[in-house]
Amino acid sequence: MRDDRLLTRIAGLLRQAEGTDNEHEAEAFMAAAQRLATASSIDLALARAHDRSTRTATTPITRQVSIGEKGKRGLKTYVQLFVQIARANDLTVDVASNSTFVIAYGFEVDIDTTEALYTSLVIQMVAASDAYLKSGTYKRETARQVVTVGDGYFRRRAVAEKPLSPITARLNFQSGFAERIGARLVRARDEQRAEAVAAETTAAGSTEVALRDKEVEIRDFYRHSSSARGTWRPSSARSGYSVAARQAGDQAGRRARIGADHTLPGARGAIDR
Repeated sequence: MRDDRLLTRIAGLLRQAEGTDNEHEAEAFMAAAQRLATASSIDLALARAHDRSTRTATTPITRQVSIGEKGKRGLKTYVQLFVQIARANDLTVDVASNSTFVIAYGFEVDIDTTEALYTSLVIQMVAASDAYLKSGTYKRETARQVVTVGDGYFRRRAVAEKPLSPITARLNFQSGFAERIGARLVRARDEQRAEAVAAETTAAGSTEVALRDKEVEIRDFYRHSSSARGTWRPSSARSGYSVAARQAGDQAGRRARIGADHTLPGARGAIDR
């Protein structure tokens, strides 16, 4: 069941985050958006736990979300950002083998929230990585990369230190950005959950029980609905690892504001980069 009022309220917080030049205010609005989403998710879990009709009418769903066109470089970091946001909003995600789309499993309101946050943050992630590359600071850094050395029977893999290329710098920057965003959203979610449990007015532990039941229901739904095979990884050893680029992305993730897109609710879809 889609909650347009919730998305409208989240959109308002995102616009406030976008409209301030104060990083602390932007952080507060971002956290408020996630906490509002978490509060709504808790309310739904409690309603389903105590009302049979609500439980019957509101069940987990699947939704395919487009990430980008086949052959575009860097789609894995876009997927990584989506997955980080999804985990903070109680979703399980399958990823296409070529990273062109994901399939989200969970409740509709949580999927809507995740798409709204992703729409804003992916644009900021791309813009921040573009600025990082244009600054040229990556040219002074190196990356550790798995390479093949030797010939014939004596060929083996080894880790080599190489100059940091633009594409490796971008991928590491965006990976660091995605991880930091995930940490920020999870912290806001956990704070809201802790407040809800502390303010419990019904039977002891009912909020925790409802959230646990929700987790189990989504897990069971995923188990019966997913046909995915294998494990998705955000990067490979051969793509190169740069501590400096990831730290730069982490810092950009700390500064990121939620609210680059003012047309919420609704997702922008694939980003053509």
